[in-house]
Amino acid sequence: MLLSVNVFVSLDGVMQGPGSPDEDRSGGFERGGWLVPHASAETNEVVEGWFREADAFLFGRTSYGLLGGYWPKVTTANDLIATKLNSLPKFVVSRTLTDKAADWSPTTVLRADIVDRVRRLKELPGKELQVHGSWRLVQMLHEAGLVDLYRLLQYPVVVGTGKRLFPDGSTPSTFAISEAGTRVLPGGVISLTLTPTNLGVISAGAYAVEGGRSTTVLD
Repeated sequence: MLLSVNVFVSLDGVMQGPGSPDEDRSGGFERGGWLVPHASAETNEVVEGWFREADAFLFGRTSYGLLGGYWPKVTTANDLIATKLNSLPKFVVSRTLTDKAADWSPTTVLRADIVDRVRRLKELPGKELQVHGSWRLVQMLHEAGLVDLYRLLQYPVVVGTGKRLFPDGSTPSTFAISEAGTRVLPGGVISLTLTPTNLGVISAGAYAVEGGRSTTVLD
């Protein structure tokens, strides 16, 4: 399976608490719910497209609790997202969550050797092992070079504080943008699909004047 990271981000890269003021107040965050005024039928269509590719899910402990507290209550038969989340295998990374408390069935708790366990999960048959939210987990997967695909919905708002998708200190990387997965939606929301091409490497260059003309010089 491909491992995909699917997240909502602001213009300044914040992914914390997009869906509700009380979704995630950790670190004193008080600006939750910033996504909701920009939601539309078009953003819902994009997100449903993400979930159509899922054959399993991988979560951090907090996102597992948040999503597991919401989606099992959605029982409408034609809700694609609820159907996928409530029926497909789920894996949650946690040292403290007990098997009994991990009652969003079917769920497996991953407690140790996470990078190796995720590598083995990727070897299973299927289309995608999807990560949604799960900020700390996404950072670990990025640093380990395990992410095959990033899908972002970027919203036209600067949150100004909060957990960022790529915080200071992240390993520099280069990405290729999929034209098929890139759209500008009504209201200025941008759908992006990115494939990592070089972990730990970014291209550099400079502008120079040659023969009276401005030109670019790449390293």
